[in-house]
Amino acid sequence: MKSASLQKKLLPRHISLMAMGGAIGTGIFKGSAETVSIAGPGIIFTYLFAGLLLLVVMGAIAEMAIVYPGTNMKGFVQKAFGKRVSFVVGWYYCFMWLAVCVIEIVVAGSFLQYWLPAIPLWELSLGCAALVIGINLMNVKNYGEFEFWFAGIKIVMIMVFIVLGACILFGIIPSDKSNYLQNFTRHGGFLPNGWMSIFSALIIVMFSYGGSELIGLTVPEVKDAERILPKVIKSFILRIVLFYTLPIIIICGLIPWNEVSHQASPFVQVLSMSGLQGAAHIMNFILITAVLSAANSGIYGCTRMLHSLAVEGEAPKSFSYVTKKGVPIYSLILTAVVILGGSLVAFVAQDKVFLLLMAVPGFVVSVVWISICLAQLKLRKAYPIEPSFKLRGFPYVTATAAAALTILVVIFMLNEQNRVSIITCLVVLALLFIISIFKFKNEDVKVTKIEEENIV
Repeated sequence: MKSASLQKKLLPRHISLMAMGGAIGTGIFKGSAETVSIAGPGIIFTYLFAGLLLLVVMGAIAEMAIVYPGTNMKGFVQKAFGKRVSFVVGWYYCFMWLAVCVIEIVVAGSFLQYWLPAIPLWELSLGCAALVIGINLMNVKNYGEFEFWFAGIKIVMIMVFIVLGACILFGIIPSDKSNYLQNFTRHGGFLPNGWMSIFSALIIVMFSYGGSELIGLTVPEVKDAERILPKVIKSFILRIVLFYTLPIIIICGLIPWNEVSHQASPFVQVLSMSGLQGAAHIMNFILITAVLSAANSGIYGCTRMLHSLAVEGEAPKSFSYVTKKGVPIYSLILTAVVILGGSLVAFVAQDKVFLLLMAVPGFVVSVVWISICLAQLKLRKAYPIEPSFKLRGFPYVTATAAAALTILVVIFMLNEQNRVSIITCLVVLALLFIISIFKFKNEDVKVTKIEEENIV
């Protein structure tokens, strides 16, 4: 049975909205409750700091995509550090997306319970999983179009939320309360838990911004990627930071930070407390489409990374098989099995599943972003062509971002609250390194022979 190839049918609007679909999901709609409770109104600094790191990482991706056309994110790492490191990073990235997808579908099920409280969470999550898996069976152009509108709905509604919330905040729309702006300084002040709380919340914020680098996986399926990507990335970063920071400002203004509910989304809570009950139902619908969109992008990210690994001989060859529709079907089957199984986690640990899994993507995203920064640092000197787009401040900006991310990884590991999640991440990382040692043992022998021949 002959395999087809990935199709270059994704348009600029597709990849931009796909990346935003992966980044704007549970992290903002439900994770915002966690971040606000950790740092209070000062959480805005956390989102801005993480946004700066994102700017560097995405700039590095755009630069390398121009120099190495048709090469995705994992390919950059392989060119810089060889197959062993790219094997570890690639599989680690798949591990992250599987965790993200499980989080998103469980959260989608919990949002559905807002209307269907009698139905068990695991049943609702299972239905959500089946839906997004079905969408990923479409050809890539139809998938991109579907995700464009899927993600577009939540982006429009975030904009509506910002405008509506600002009108309530400044008294343009009357509500049953007043003096909302005092919520920024009352209840312990702007930073009620001190400056360190800004960094304590970073693991959840990193999870929130994770998915932005998905643009680095779309390269093989984008027309004229080397010209389009820099433009898409420049506009994307500004939008993603604004869509996170502005809603957080609205939430902290309308709700005292210590009264933000962990049960429902703060977005629904804001509208409900403002007496707009009908709007809360509309927002809940938007939240469901938002997290399903993020899960949808997550499946895409996982299947394309598995396909890339298989093409390079770093995963079973069957994962490289592509249908006539351009779908890496066996990669999708593996992803589907894990996600469907993961949706049943809600049946076992409904109350703990979100916090347990939340730290996994935050940690892995940090590791992947570090690898991207280090790849650019190593490859810049050996570029075969001069890129039309270059990240400013190199190498200092890239090195600073890599150092900051490394410090964050260490902080994550020392945080007792994330102990179970971090141990899981470290165990997976260690296993991947051990497997890579044996899998690429022959590669080391070849390299040694070539070096000996050069010496002779």
